[in-house]
Formats: sequence, structure tokens, C-alpha cells
Amino acid sequence: MNLQLGEKIKELRKRDGRTQEDLAKALDITCQAVSRWEMNGSYPDMELIPAIANYFGISIDELFGYECERDKKVNEIIARINDLHITARSDSEWVDDSIFSLREGLAEFPCNEKLLMCLADTLSEAGWRKYGERLYYNDEGYQVHDSGSHRKNEYWAEAIKICENLIEITHDSGIFTNAVRILVLLYRNIGEYEKGVNLAKRMPEISQSREIMMTYSSDEKKRAEYTGRALLALAAEFAQQLIQGLMVNLDNFKSDMPIKKIEGAINLFSLICDDGNYGEYNGKLIQLYLYLSRVQWERGYHDEAFSSLDKALNHAKMLESLLDGKEHYFTAPLISLVKCKSGEFTNIAASLPDDWPFWCCPDYSKVDKEIKSDPRWDKWVEKTKG
Repeated sequence: MNLQLGEKIKELRKRDGRTQEDLAKALDITCQAVSRWEMNGSYPDMELIPAIANYFGISIDELFGYECERDKKVNEIIARINDLHITARSDSEWVDDSIFSLREGLAEFPCNEKLLMCLADTLSEAGWRKYGERLYYNDEGYQVHDSGSHRKNEYWAEAIKICENLIEITHDSGIFTNAVRILVLLYRNIGEYEKGVNLAKRMPEISQSREIMMTYSSDEKKRAEYTGRALLALAAEFAQQLIQGLMVNLDNFKSDMPIKKIEGAINLFSLICDDGNYGEYNGKLIQLYLYLSRVQWERGYHDEAFSSLDKALNHAKMLESLLDGKEHYFTAPLISLVKCKSGEFTNIAASLPDDWPFWCCPDYSKVDKEIKSDPRWDKWVEKTKG
């Protein structure tokens, strides 16, 4: 038994403002027994250990000081999964190994919330990779998820069960938020719209988000830094939602309107990063230009489509320049105190042909066949390899 158990009990008792008498009464023992524990003169009987841990609202591992070792092992397991860069990979080879590792971890540390959250996240991503997202447009032209087929996705079914359990038991706001994020998406995919809406309503409004709240939390340089971060994060989220807004209705693609909207989202980044230093947001601009090229081609603007592909390639090269191991900062006035984030992949440009057009809705099979039969496509692919 941990020789510091008595000191731990004393520390917890003082933390909670409890007396030895309070603890003794709760455990139905004598005050002298508690005193002896705290002086390391004796140890509690084993049958009292769960009650002591429960009294202080901690786990038995924490009571015995094993929490740090457990957290270390848990973090090592999660780090191994993160090292696979699951969301950035195009293959599915990682799926079985990742899930197996997480199940092994949970066998050693049952009900560990961090491991459960990582498993749910991995299962959710595995469901996309193994079966894909099935969409169609209804008679009114609006996008609909094929809930019938999605309900058969066993990865998503398990992810939903894990997340439903986590939001009921966790006291960790990060785990709660991540579980809600997964559930809202998967409830939509399987047609449980009301559940998704009710969960989404439990989240804060945009004006109460972390990014916005941080801008009000400090003064001087820190406020300028947080405001810069918020501007960039909001621009990225705006671009994401704008694309979703376009894709949700097929009628939106019956005119040049999507071209103007996507160009507007691109210009929003130029408004903030007005010196051309986009940092890690070059990645978002890559996505926008790839999708823009797809829409431009479909609307008959073939030269412009290849111009957009070249711009995507330029942004890929700028993103790769952040991978030199040095610290980089944004340099435009509004965001000059914000440090850039660097990724770990070095083949960003070479992956562009596989990533095109990034967003796959509406159906782009005809565009895919046409644009790739143009001799300029092969020349562009060659440039991505250089």
C-alpha cells in the first residue's frame, strides 16, 4: 500500500475544508483511526478504500497516487493514434490497428474518458473511410443524407453509443464538446434530426465562443493577439459554412453564383492577410481554389479553372515553406502577433490531384472526366510533383 496514503487523505480533507470528525462520521469509524492514518501510524482497511475515494470525489487510482502513471500511459496510447494523422490520410490501413490499440488501452483502463473519446473519434472517421457519406438531392433540389444506408454503418453506431454515454457522465468540457460535435453529425447522417438539433442547442452561440471570449479577456498585446486569432478562425469557419450553404441546394449551381461566393470567401482571407502571408490558412485556400476550379469548369470557364489550380499549387508551396522547423508569425497588421501553426506533411503539393476537388458535391463525375482529358491537367499534375 502507498506509504503516503495518510498524507493524501489529510491533503484531501484540508482541500475540502473537512475535519477528522467529519471524515470519521462519514465512514462510521473513530476520529482516532483517522488521526492514525494521517500520521502514517496505520492504514485504512481495504473495504474502506472505495468509500474514502467516493467521499473525496476521486478515483481509487488518484487516492493511491497512481493517476499520473495512468495518465502517462493513456496519453502515450492517444499519441500513437495521433501520430497516424488519421484525418489527413487517404488510405484505410490505419483503421483496424488504431481501433485495436484503443480497445487494448480500455481493457487496461476501463471507462477512461480520454480513451473512449479517442475511440469514438476514430470510429467516426473509420465510418467515413470504410463506407463513405451517401448523399442525394430531393425533388426540391435540397441535399439529403441517405439515412437508411448510414444506419448500417457499424462504426458510426458504436461511436454514437460511446458519445451518448460520455455526454451523460463527463465533467470535462472538452470531451463533452467533442462528443456533441460527433453526435450532431452522426445523428444527421442516420436521420435522427431532432436529437442533433437538441444537442446543438446546448452549445454556446458564436458570440459566446472561446475565440470571441478570448478577445475580451485581456488588454494590450494579448488582446491584439487574441483578436487576430479570432479573425482567422472566423474566416475559416465562414468559408466552410459558405461551401455547405452552396452544396445544400442543387439549384445554387444553375448560375455563376457559386463562383462569386467562393471568390468572396477567398477575398476575406486577403482582407485579413493583406500582405499575402496566410500561414497555415494556405490550407483552407487550397481547398477553396480546388473547389473553385471544379465549379468554373462546369460553368464553361476552362482557362479560369486551370488558373485556380495553379493558385492552389502556389498556396501548397507556401504551406510547405512552414515546415522548415523554424517559428513563423503572420505579418499583416491585424494579425502580426499570431504565431503560425506548422503541420508535419511535406507532400502537400503532390497530393493536390488526389484531393481535387476537395468537396465532392454536387456530383462531379462529368467534370472529372472532362477536365482530366484536357492536356493542361497532366501538365498541372507534373508541376505538383516538382
